[in-house]
Amino acid sequence: MDQMSSRTGWTGWIFFAGFMMLIAGALNAVYGLVALFNDEWVVWGNRGTVMLDITQWGWVHLILGLIVVLAGIGIMSGNLAARIVAVIVVGISLIVNFLAIPVYPVWSLVIVSLEVLILWALIGHGRELKNSDV
Repeated sequence: MDQMSSRTGWTGWIFFAGFMMLIAGALNAVYGLVALFNDEWVVWGNRGTVMLDITQWGWVHLILGLIVVLAGIGIMSGNLAARIVAVIVVGISLIVNFLAIPVYPVWSLVIVSLEVLILWALIGHGRELKNSDV
């Protein structure tokens, strides 16, 4: 079987998943940097003010954001390890968005549907991107 006969339209979804991971990871890394440089956070409430140090939260976002960016790059190159990381990250996001359905029903259902398609593309057709020239 040659390269072109094993390629289907699912490679577009795999590339989409990788590109979205690039964007989401970069945004999380930026959020982490903002939390590191502006580490004193004030929350005002009806009964008082709370001062929070979000340095640890910033490091978590920065490191996870960089992992997601690297996984996105790996997905677009057809790397198996990157696909495994992507499936784990998208699976966790799917669970979190499913649990958020009572809070944001329309948004959560849209994201859950999109993540199911991305998981199907990564798990069922992930090997196709490695064999294609996207």
